[in-house]
Amino acid sequence: MRDAERCRNGESARLVAQNDKGFDGLIPQLFTSLPALNEAVSCLAQTTTYFTGCFSDYAVEPSTRDSGDSVVHAQELETFSSVQTEDSVIGDHPFSSESTSTLAESSSLVNATSANHVGIAKATAGDPSENTGVIVHSNNNGQNGISMFQGLIERAQRTVRGSADDIGWLKRDPEMPPVEDGTEKFAEILDNIRHGLHKLPNTMVYLLVPGLFSNHGPLYFVSTKTSFSKLGLTCHIAKIHSEASVEKNAKEIKDYIEEIYWGSKKRVLLLGHSKGGVDAAAALSIYWSDLKDKVAGLAIAQSPYGGSPIASDILREGQLGDYVNIRKLMEILICKVIKGDMQALEDLTYKRRKEFLKKHHLPRELPVVSFHTEAGITPAVLATLSHIAHAELPLTAPLSDGQPARLPVVMPLGAVMAACAQLLRVRYSEKSDGVVARCDAEAPGSVVVRPKRKLDHAWMVYSSLNDDPSEADAAQVCEALLTLVVEVGQKKRRELSMKDE
Repeated sequence: MRDAERCRNGESARLVAQNDKGFDGLIPQLFTSLPALNEAVSCLAQTTTYFTGCFSDYAVEPSTRDSGDSVVHAQELETFSSVQTEDSVIGDHPFSSESTSTLAESSSLVNATSANHVGIAKATAGDPSENTGVIVHSNNNGQNGISMFQGLIERAQRTVRGSADDIGWLKRDPEMPPVEDGTEKFAEILDNIRHGLHKLPNTMVYLLVPGLFSNHGPLYFVSTKTSFSKLGLTCHIAKIHSEASVEKNAKEIKDYIEEIYWGSKKRVLLLGHSKGGVDAAAALSIYWSDLKDKVAGLAIAQSPYGGSPIASDILREGQLGDYVNIRKLMEILICKVIKGDMQALEDLTYKRRKEFLKKHHLPRELPVVSFHTEAGITPAVLATLSHIAHAELPLTAPLSDGQPARLPVVMPLGAVMAACAQLLRVRYSEKSDGVVARCDAEAPGSVVVRPKRKLDHAWMVYSSLNDDPSEADAAQVCEALLTLVVEVGQKKRRELSMKDE
């Protein structure tokens, strides 16, 4: 009775059932960031405990108990269902209409069960052998009521927990090899590049692998390719269908690498951004026997190598995508509007990434560098506009160089990334670039770069209209990452040669 009053007064009750015969530890502590849902689940848990205690008393009650005691217990159950459930739990507590109707149905279930017990009590005075079947029937009704409340609580728990148990699973998996911190070395290389010291060899071909939705961003990786070309380096942007599945793109990247190698007789150094990093890593892990003599290394930048909480929360059953039709909207966008495959987004969920990485590991001898950042959430970031494309204006007079006038096409990607990063910070207490949690972007066994500079997920591939000239741009960061891959590869070869000797 005291617990019911605590629910009515709006106090925050513990989510662990107190009945010794109930479900001790059934509901773990949920996120405090959603107090209203916490309170609702708390009251459901307590109500389940009350019903469990009442039903379990009769489930174990001996059939030889005298009719007087049975009548007393039946009257107590009726009193509880009419006073406690209807008045205390439903009447005064500020539940939503859906929760109220659910508890009302449960109250009817308890009243029906009470009537069954009254029948049992009356039958006890007659033939005791006829009571067993009635008690079993009552117990089944009780179990149905308990199961109903358990299902509601478990669903609420899954919704609130979201991807909390999946984020960072790569670091917790004992079978995954450890990573090595290469942040200081990266900073040294980047500083040299900004002072005009470039070390990337022209004996390799550099392949940039774009991420999801890159087919609809004409300037994706363009500034980096232009910068590499000015240095006299051969650089290509992989022409893949970014909205295709990981395994399909892996096959296309494998064919792309072989075509480049046989045409130039040079090994290929890959840099993949976002899903492009996942696709490139899949190509090397699946087809390594065919590519080991043709690939010099891999850099993955801001890639959801372990999975993405955004993709998981949208697509996984019982997540937030169920309640605001996000899943349906994404299906329309990917499948109908841009003619892609929903599998592309599904492959980035934690479930799919776990399944894939258990089957396919990156080769130990392959030099790999992982790069991840944290998005800024300051007011200045919210006003940042990203230059994703340009529109030519043929009706106007051409410029002095003969080129038609161009109008930049911009989007507030910085504001979108900042909002997503804030959501992940509040819900999961995890730092992210707005799409990928930092702990999920580190490939096992790789050299990891963890810069302190605030950069969102789109910065690596789209230039912003207000970039700080005192800071390195995206092309310089990509050059530094690939230079680090080259140095890691040289170090690995020295270690292997020393072992052979």
